[in-house]
Amino acid sequence: MNKYLSVVSAFLLTTPLFSYGNSAFNMREGVTDISQNVYQLHMTIFLICCAIGVVVFAVMFWAMIYHRKSKGAQPAQFHESTKVEILWTAIPFVILVAMAVPATKTLIAMEDVSKADLTIKVTGSQWKWHYEYMGHDVDFYSVLSTPRAQIDDLEEKSENYLLEVDKPLVIPTDKKVRFLMTSDDVIHSWWVPDFAVKKDANPGFINEAWTRVNEEGIYRGQCAELCGKDHGFMPIVVDARSPEAFEHWLTNAKQQKLEAAAASVALLDQTLSKDELMQTGEQVYMAYCAACHQPTGMGLPGVFPAVKGSPIVLGEVKDHIDIILHGKPGTAMQAFAKQLSIKEIAGVVTYKRNSWGNDLDQVIQPSEVQARIDANKEAGK
Repeated sequence: MNKYLSVVSAFLLTTPLFSYGNSAFNMREGVTDISQNVYQLHMTIFLICCAIGVVVFAVMFWAMIYHRKSKGAQPAQFHESTKVEILWTAIPFVILVAMAVPATKTLIAMEDVSKADLTIKVTGSQWKWHYEYMGHDVDFYSVLSTPRAQIDDLEEKSENYLLEVDKPLVIPTDKKVRFLMTSDDVIHSWWVPDFAVKKDANPGFINEAWTRVNEEGIYRGQCAELCGKDHGFMPIVVDARSPEAFEHWLTNAKQQKLEAAAASVALLDQTLSKDELMQTGEQVYMAYCAACHQPTGMGLPGVFPAVKGSPIVLGEVKDHIDIILHGKPGTAMQAFAKQLSIKEIAGVVTYKRNSWGNDLDQVIQPSEVQARIDANKEAGK
């Protein structure tokens, strides 16, 4: 019997470590020192729990087999035992302390955001992420790029279905990157399993987290908080590059921002064709508006208003531009002034006013959008 228990114990202790350690059912080991510490801590405590289970059930089954009634066993008649009370209190206490010491060290390390090489502000909003590289004048929105046709089961789903974005977060390897988490609207949660980083982004508050990635590569995550109807469409993609490649990307990003600003100024003197604006508007609508107002423009009755036949869309152009620029307080309608360029806003306004039967035959130029922005600034909006 003792030999049999030894074989079973050895099997239970080794099987999780070697057979399931890196399986799809277990935690990821990750690509940071912290994530690997968390993984090892998880496996250590898991094995301790397995050992406790083996010992407890072994004693229980042994007692049931060798002290059963058919063998003539008689129940002992006793009450308190000071020695037993001390023993079954001391042993769990020692086990818990043995678990708490490494767990506490790991938790303290996870919360130590000091001496960061780079700080990135992460802002969640329904349903996208905004990344701002503090001190570098680089910022952008990262939006789901999975085609709507795949979401609607009209096309075969890609390998990274719902886990792909138009602009990934780019960070350097072997550098300590500090994240400042906040939100524009509801509670979100920035979660990348390979980094062992999962931190809530709360409106009006700043939470902190950090990572130091050891390996170059693409790492994916998701919003881990139920943040609304499109919660499942809010992925995270992180592109970890070598420090040299990151510096090259950062220089290009700054240059692209300057070029985009110059292009916006140049647009003020241009007259774009209706076809170009409609094409741009459709792309913007599908990326930013279709989640609520639906690709058909019919919205969701009682939840999100329809664009088709909307008083705003069919009304004055300035009011239509203003609601896109500033949103509507108290609703899910966000302010897109910082998210979209004047060409994109002109395009989406043109698209809405000439689609789904809204045949106004109106073309809104970027200069009209800029005029509304300037007028709102003068009015203090």
